[in-house]
Amino acid sequence: MPKPSYHMVKGAATAVAPYSHFVNYGDLVFITGQIGMTPGNDKKPIPKDIETETRRTMENLRIILEGAGLTFDDVVASRVFLTHFERDYERMNAVYKTFFKPGHFPMRTCIGVTALARGGKLEIDFICARPKKAAKTKARKTARRR
Repeated sequence: MPKPSYHMVKGAATAVAPYSHFVNYGDLVFITGQIGMTPGNDKKPIPKDIETETRRTMENLRIILEGAGLTFDDVVASRVFLTHFERDYERMNAVYKTFFKPGHFPMRTCIGVTALARGGKLEIDFICARPKKAAKTKARKTARRR
């Protein structure tokens, strides 16, 4: 049975709670939920419009994917949390889908919630499958926790 390894990614948004940016477990990689914070400037307000917040959130996820040696092609599952589901769902989707190849979307659950960290309107997390060819590739730009 594999043991999990816990990682933080240099250049990713600052952790707002006690968590790892990603956890490796066998060929699976679990990426913690990201919000629309600006890496390197966690005091900057989260964007007010859902399109910009979605783009920033997906870019934050890209930083972690790259730190884990992965891409959006490796995402197999996604959870999306929205505080204003009815208002923001379609506009969020319009941006979200641009990060994936057409027809290669991960399975997804989208959930309406009452609040998110730092006043965000959106949070997204991923589960990824590490490709066999990259299974031995070392994760880049990470600091491993013990």
